[in-house]
Amino acid sequence: MWKQLKEDIDAIFERDPAARSTFEVVLTYSGLHAIWAHRISHKLWKAEWYTLARAVSQFAKFLTGIEIHPGARIGKKLFIDHGSGVVIGETCEIGDNVTIYQGVTLGGTGKEKGKRHPTVGDNVIIATGAKVLGSFKIGDNSKIGAGSVVLQEVPPNATVVGMKAKIVIQDGKRVTQDFDLVNLPDPIADMIRQMQREIETLRDEVQLLKEGTKQNEHSPI
Repeated sequence: MWKQLKEDIDAIFERDPAARSTFEVVLTYSGLHAIWAHRISHKLWKAEWYTLARAVSQFAKFLTGIEIHPGARIGKKLFIDHGSGVVIGETCEIGDNVTIYQGVTLGGTGKEKGKRHPTVGDNVIIATGAKVLGSFKIGDNSKIGAGSVVLQEVPPNATVVGMKAKIVIQDGKRVTQDFDLVNLPDPIADMIRQMQREIETLRDEVQLLKEGTKQNEHSPI
């Protein structure tokens, strides 16, 4: 148990240049607190103390903003950076040396029964806001881009990006030559632009109505 706790701390020093001391990490890193709480709740879950396990996980969620179901299986050296808004489902399995950033969801689609959540391989990086939904595998050494929505299996050594995630790098080689890794689609910005166009159209229509009303007022009866 103590060895596992030390490995969790070591993972932070290996991957976060902002970490200065063990005392600071243990005291202030909410991702570490959430993982340690999960270690406890998972043992309770396996012992079939389900309600107590859920109580521990919900208390950890209240303290950290990170929700990890006690049934989830987590390997060695998971690093949850910042972590606010992270959700990890009941049947999710996470390998060793995985890095997860804030706003990530490892969830289900609501269509599966039994194994409903993803299996994440070793050395995987899942960037900010990514949503991985369904009971499929994320291969070892893969990377999920920020804001990506992943609905199908990702092979090992791949990088996927986009609202409907596509493989852009496989085994170190570029797969989609015309995909812009910097200027990714922004659905919120697109929606705002569409609303602005509709507002301008409505403004023009109102102006035409005003002009028509003025002409009617000045026309002879």
